[in-house]
Amino acid sequence: QVQLQESGPGLVNASQTLSLTCTVSGDSITIIHYYWSWLRQPPGKELEWMGAITYNGSTYYSPSLKSRTSISRDTAVYYCNVGWYWGQGTQVTVSS
Repeated sequence: QVQLQESGPGLVNASQTLSLTCTVSGDSITIIHYYWSWLRQPPGKELEWMGAITYNGSTYYSPSLKSRTSISRDTAVYYCNVGWYWGQGTQVTVSS
């Protein structure tokens, strides 16, 4: 069994860098070869894939987010996902 837990600042200024952590517990060796992804869901909108990283460090980013210079309007619940395992999500509110 694997558990994922997201953590973040809760409230962040639009000019700041957003840093999120996904903590894995349990039998994590069973999921080491999966893509480790971040997704988010803004209020009233669909779930959006943001990017992923593999066990060997390869990274993949959503084209729509890769060139972003600002996180304005990015208030959302952010989720960590590995295979069929999901965290409960962490709310991030961006203040202007």
